[in-house]
Amino acid sequence: MSVTVTLPDGAELSVEAGSTVEDVAYEIGPGLGRDTVAGVVDGEFVAKEHPIEEDVEIEIVTESSDEYLDALRHSAAHVFAQALQRLHPEATLTIGPWTDDGFYYDVTGVELDEADLEEISAEAEEIIEADLPIERVEMSREEAFEYYEDNPFKREILEEEAAGEDPVSFYEQAEFRDLCRGPHVASTGEIGGFTLLEISGAYWRGTEENEMLTRVYGTAFPNESELEEFLERREQAKERDHRKIGREMDLFSVPDHSPGCPHYHPNGMTIRRELEEYIRTQNDELGYEEVRTPELNKAELWKPTGHYETFTAEGEMFAWEQDDTEYGLKPMNCANHAYIYDQQVRSYRDLPVRFSEFGNVYRNEQSGELSGLLRVRGMTQDDGHAFIRKDQIQGEIVDVLEAIDEILGHFNFEMEYVLETQGDNAVGSDQIWREATDALGDALESEGLTYAVDEGEAAFYGPKVGINAVDALGREWTIGTVQLDFNIPERLDLTYTGEDNAEHRPVMVHRALLGSFERFMGVMIEHFDGNFPTWLAPEQVRILPISDDNVVYAEEIRRELSDFRVGIEDRSWTIGKKIQAAHDDRVPYMLIVGGNEEEAGTVSVRDRFERERGDVSPSELREHLEGEVAEKRIEPDFLE
Repeated sequence: MSVTVTLPDGAELSVEAGSTVEDVAYEIGPGLGRDTVAGVVDGEFVAKEHPIEEDVEIEIVTESSDEYLDALRHSAAHVFAQALQRLHPEATLTIGPWTDDGFYYDVTGVELDEADLEEISAEAEEIIEADLPIERVEMSREEAFEYYEDNPFKREILEEEAAGEDPVSFYEQAEFRDLCRGPHVASTGEIGGFTLLEISGAYWRGTEENEMLTRVYGTAFPNESELEEFLERREQAKERDHRKIGREMDLFSVPDHSPGCPHYHPNGMTIRRELEEYIRTQNDELGYEEVRTPELNKAELWKPTGHYETFTAEGEMFAWEQDDTEYGLKPMNCANHAYIYDQQVRSYRDLPVRFSEFGNVYRNEQSGELSGLLRVRGMTQDDGHAFIRKDQIQGEIVDVLEAIDEILGHFNFEMEYVLETQGDNAVGSDQIWREATDALGDALESEGLTYAVDEGEAAFYGPKVGINAVDALGREWTIGTVQLDFNIPERLDLTYTGEDNAEHRPVMVHRALLGSFERFMGVMIEHFDGNFPTWLAPEQVRILPISDDNVVYAEEIRRELSDFRVGIEDRSWTIGKKIQAAHDDRVPYMLIVGGNEEEAGTVSVRDRFERERGDVSPSELREHLEGEVAEKRIEPDFLE
């Protein structure tokens, strides 16, 4: 029996059923066969030994492929585990996957600290230097259970993730053997740069009811130079960490009594308020009407839409029972907005109907996953839903994409677009999904936007365009999103009266211009390193009197600039110390005033980047600030 494999260029190849990825590569050409490391089969990253049993799309992975680094890091995780067990035979291994930045391995039965990592790293380097072959072997399920007689974690993997597989695959290098599907590189010597990064705790399977494990993070690269570049970026990221800058600038805190729920301090709230007002202006221009919906609802609200089942299954919903009725804190706003839409009889002339809300929502994230503003339990979504006719889809999506492009341009982000398609948890017919996915793709293409396709990653109710912002360190963050939804209107029986006087089903557009304010602010803080554009800065101007005799004149200048956020440094410090403090506080503009400036009715202007300008009048400065703030320019530019 033969099956058909489709290559990335669209060419088709007929091979015998049961042929491996590597066999397919040899069919294409002997050189490709020799170079094969792994494969991507119907979007899944698999080992080169993976059998092809049906018609599939396939991509051969070699050292020049993007996926090669994942295989290398998977092998590095095994190198760590081998080194650990050489030094600590009592250690019990659980799982050790690759990640976007490297790998981790969760272990138990051994206590580790930072000093241990140095010793384990040295042993790992010896394993790499030995260039040990990494080989795939098979074992019957019965043998595998016997092999892991004292490891309940591996046994659970055999029972659940590898249920029905017989034989099961292991990968071994010298004396080390680990239950694993792969893929891996050919030998440990392919790892050119290796380091262990840190230790943390993690619950088995990410569930707090399970045992707490020790998680060791590391990373690996094909060569040392790439590793050094990564470590340099990592140090830069530490310096830009939004939690560190948040403390330095007194922006926010996340206290123990509110885990995952940030508290905004006055400085942070100033930034957030500016963002809110800017997004309100954008919503007005897009035709959205602002609404407010409650955070507490009966759980019944989310059952017809599918949200209840999804969020409770994933453990993300806060829900409880009282008087035989189940309640919950809303994890999203769309069901509430659909309720408002359904309170009136709608005509085709009324559509689009658009609602926006800065809605507080809650997700029951695991404690170990919380991270400042970037991963929270309580957040405010910059949310919006449009109820439209099918003939309005193209225009609606294009308008939102253009708005997001304009907005993120004010923050100097590069942007990348990703189209997320139907996944295994999708609700609704395949035809509806194809129609919705094609509509999003058409809108992207009509704008001339290049986009990647992320197969199977859409939310359960509809395909999505994710807009990724690339920050100053080259990291990608999903910010804005646009989702097209035919399913919720169907499930909630939403209608409008058409031109033919018959009832029709609206289409629902879910969109967020910034995502959540929490996540966006965390990304923005790190992107700007706390040096916010003047329009966002908590303190836009600080006046620095040279002596106490100039404080009264400083007050006059502050009144002249009363439309802006202006402070006066009136402590009895030297002017040098005052300048340094304003620089450390990342104030965009410093105005130095002494006897000469007071006599001339001017100020001496300096910015946080150490640029200076001679004396100018307060009115000239005010006029410039008005333009800089109104146009939302990226950097202070009065001194250019």
